[in-house]
Amino acid sequence: MNGPEIHISFAPGLHLFVSTERRQGRTPLTTDGTSSLGHVVESLGVPLTEAGRLLVDGRPVDASHVPGAGESIEVEDVVRPQPVPGAPLRFLLDVHLGTLARRLRLLGVDAAYESEDIGDPALAALSARERRVMLSRDRGLLRRRELWAGAYVYSDRPDDQLRDVLERFAPPLAPWTRCTACNGELSDADKDMVREQLEQGTEKTYDVFAQCVECGRVYWRGAHHARLEAIVSDAVKEFGGAAARQGLSFG
Repeated sequence: MNGPEIHISFAPGLHLFVSTERRQGRTPLTTDGTSSLGHVVESLGVPLTEAGRLLVDGRPVDASHVPGAGESIEVEDVVRPQPVPGAPLRFLLDVHLGTLARRLRLLGVDAAYESEDIGDPALAALSARERRVMLSRDRGLLRRRELWAGAYVYSDRPDDQLRDVLERFAPPLAPWTRCTACNGELSDADKDMVREQLEQGTEKTYDVFAQCVECGRVYWRGAHHARLEAIVSDAVKEFGGAAARQGLSFG
């Protein structure tokens, strides 16, 4: 590259994405003189979904800004909680985040999930079509221009993943109101309505049921209740929300 030289620095939260030499504060970078600042930032490893304000000599600019010689660039972290304007807050998760998707649904968060690898172009198009925030650990996917919005999931541990998403986006929580299997909404179900779907032991032991309005799956306070209740109570305690019905689990 044989163009103007700029100086660029990244917030500590972005050091995960950049090379070691870029983690030491301001460092020089020679650009081609025509690429946008957004392109420059992504070429250094940072998806724009993870970049907050872009500052040039202390003033905010758009990602379309073309850096000029001698400019000092600062790339900040995203603000938390991060506002997502223009649509109800809902998510799309890639094939590697199934456990996170089920936990978000357990908390009543609208979380679509692809259980098969449909490919980055299709995921990005689905994010744009349904205006969903794409959650992924795939940096290449998060750099696709057709994404409506996206966020990198920083941990590979489901507990930390859930906490990260709830802290970053602060979605409203309505535990026990969404099907963990298909993301549909749950409604109260009379025992007689679901009796044919119950095993004999379940029919004799439980009286309170809910059913998914989309896939018909039946829920009740089953053997997994204590584990699920712990996930819900920890999330509600830390991030707010109110349980909408008694804890239900698929037995």
